[in-house]
Amino acid sequence: MVNLASLVASSEQNSGGSPLVTFGFMGLIGLAMYFLLIRPQRKRLRAQQALQQAISVDDEVITNSGLYGFVTAMDGDVVWLEIAENVEIRVARNALMRRINPAEETAGGEPTEPASPAPE
Repeated sequence: MVNLASLVASSEQNSGGSPLVTFGFMGLIGLAMYFLLIRPQRKRLRAQQALQQAISVDDEVITNSGLYGFVTAMDGDVVWLEIAENVEIRVARNALMRRINPAEETAGGEPTEPASPAPE
């Protein structure tokens, strides 16, 4: 018959290594998680917050929902956007995704040059 004490002793001998190596490996996993997941997300969040703070009146912006408009007024965390002539909406400052640079792109993604007619 097998003695219970000898089974416990044999399982302790075959445990696979020192606990220091195990803790070191867990630390490496935590470090990798920080550099691959947490740090890039924080960078994006800081960039988005900086953009939202830099937006001012008369800037052309696009919201998270895809609405293009011009900022006509700002009141704390509320921004008034003119989306069409004499049509203004009120959105949260956090809903602004990016600022449109008119020198680089036009509103609505329209082509900057007229399209040539299709060949027949």
